[in-house]
Amino acid sequence: MKTKNILIYIFVAFSLFSCEKFLEEEPRAIVAPETFFASENDARQAIQGTYAILKNNSIYGQVGLDHFYDNGADIIEPNRSANFVEPIGNYSMNESLADVSVQKMSVSDTWKDLYRIIFNTNIIIDRVTGNEAILEEARAEIIAEATFLRALCYWHISNLWGDAPYYTEVLQLEEVSQLGRTDKATILSGVLSDLQLAQSILPSSYPDDQRGRATKWAAAIIEAKIYMKQQNWQAGLDKCLEIINQSPHTLLPTYAEVFDPLNEYNAEIIWSLDFAKDIEGIFDPAFPGQNFAGNNSWRPAMFNPRLRDEPKNTDERGALGDALAANGQAFNGTGLQVASKDFAEKFPLNDLRREINIVDNYLGFELNFPYMAKFWNLDLETSPRFNHSDNRMVFRLADVYLMAAECENELNGPANAYQYIHAVRERAYATQAEWELVGLSQQEFKEAMYDERKWELAGEAHRRYDLIRWGILLDVVQNLEYRFWEPNVNIKPYHVLLPIPLQELEQNPILLESDPTNNGYR
Repeated sequence: MKTKNILIYIFVAFSLFSCEKFLEEEPRAIVAPETFFASENDARQAIQGTYAILKNNSIYGQVGLDHFYDNGADIIEPNRSANFVEPIGNYSMNESLADVSVQKMSVSDTWKDLYRIIFNTNIIIDRVTGNEAILEEARAEIIAEATFLRALCYWHISNLWGDAPYYTEVLQLEEVSQLGRTDKATILSGVLSDLQLAQSILPSSYPDDQRGRATKWAAAIIEAKIYMKQQNWQAGLDKCLEIINQSPHTLLPTYAEVFDPLNEYNAEIIWSLDFAKDIEGIFDPAFPGQNFAGNNSWRPAMFNPRLRDEPKNTDERGALGDALAANGQAFNGTGLQVASKDFAEKFPLNDLRREINIVDNYLGFELNFPYMAKFWNLDLETSPRFNHSDNRMVFRLADVYLMAAECENELNGPANAYQYIHAVRERAYATQAEWELVGLSQQEFKEAMYDERKWELAGEAHRRYDLIRWGILLDVVQNLEYRFWEPNVNIKPYHVLLPIPLQELEQNPILLESDPTNNGYR
C-alpha cells in the first residue's frame, strides 16, 4: 500500500460523535507506533479516534461504501450524471479513476482509510496487551473493541478487493510498504477469529451515554454474513438464531418507525454510528466551498431532494418551497441518490414499505424522481444541508431474520424458513393473505429472498454484496434499463471486485506479483 498515505500521526485530538459522555472525551494524539498508553483513558481516546475514521466520507460518512454496496445494482441510481458515482454506477472504473477523489470519496480514499484503521488497531492491541497501567477488565474490553474494528475493515477489504495486504502486528512503515496480497480465505479466517474474540468480551449493550459503540451483536452479524458467503449454512443459521434469541434487539411494529430520526437507537438497530451536527472533522476536513465534513453526517443530504429539481411542474416550484417552509422543512439536499427506475416500477403497490422507499408525490406536488424518504431529514433546524446529526445505520435485526430464512431454506427447504421471512413480511402488508408465503419450492423460496431483501433493506448498503454472493450481479445488471449511462452494457465479470488504485501499485509493485491483472482491470 502507499506508505505515504498511512499517517504516522494516527489520531488527532478532536471531539466528535455526539454530546454524550463517551463521545465528548477528547481523543489523545498517538505520535508513533512506539507510543505507550499511560492510562486507560489514553487507550480509550485511541479507540475513539479510530471510530472517527469510520465516519469519513470514504467509509460511512457520505457515499463512500455506498458506492460499492448499492450503486451499480438494482435499487439506487443517481438522478443526474455525477462524476464521483459514474465509475462505479456505470462500470467504467479503472486503476487511474480509482485514484480520483471527489469530496474525499474514491476507491483510493476508501482503501487508505480502511488500512489506516487497521494500522491503528494493531498498535492499540499491542500497546494495551499486558499493560499494567490499565486494569485487566478494561484491557480486555479495549482489545476486543479494537479487534472488532480491525475485523470490520478486513471484511470490507476482502469484499471489495478479494486478496489484499494482511497483517495483525505492529509493523514499521517500511515493512508495510513491502507487503504483498494475502489470499482472501486467509484474511477471512483471521477476521472470524477476531470476531469471535470480540463477541466473547464485548457487552450485549451499552448505557445511553456510550451508544454508538459496537456491541457483541455487531460482531455476530458480520460473522453470520461471512458464513453465508462461504455457504456454511448451518453455522450461519446458528449465529443468526443466537442474535434473534439472545440479543436485546426486537423488530419494531412498523417499518417506518425503524427510520424515525427522533428514535435513532430503537430496539431493531444492532449498530449505528453516531454523528453530530456542527462538528468539523480533522481526519476528513472540509473541502473548499463547504463548511463541514467528516463528523457531521452527509448521507441524508444525498437522499434529500434539491428544490431546483422539483416539482415536475416547474411553475409550482415556489408553491412547493412555501409548503415546505410552512412545515419547517426544505428540499435542501443534493437529491443525488434516488430509487432506480427498475426498483420504482417493480416495488409492489400493496407493500406498506413502498411509501417511504418510493416517494414521487410530496405535499400534493408530483415529483420528477422517486425519492427514498426512509433516509430523509428535511427539518431545517436540525438538519441543514451537509450538516446533519442523523446516525448512520449499519446493521439491524430485520436483516438477521432474512438471513436466518435463507440459511434454513438452503439447509432444509422452506418449511421452517417461512417463520423468519414472515416475521419481516407481516408488518409490510395489511392482511395475512398478502404477507404469507405458502407452497414454495426450495428454489422458489430462494428467489423470493432475492426480492424480499431488496424491498426490506433498500439503500442500506447490502445489495451488491448479496447479488455477488448469489452469483447473479451480472445477470441482474445486464437486464435492467437505467436513467443515465449504460451499466447494463459496460459491466464485466471482473466488476465484482475493485482495482487496487494505481498510486498504490506505483508505491508497492509487490501488490501485482500474485495477480498481474489487478483483479482483471489490466
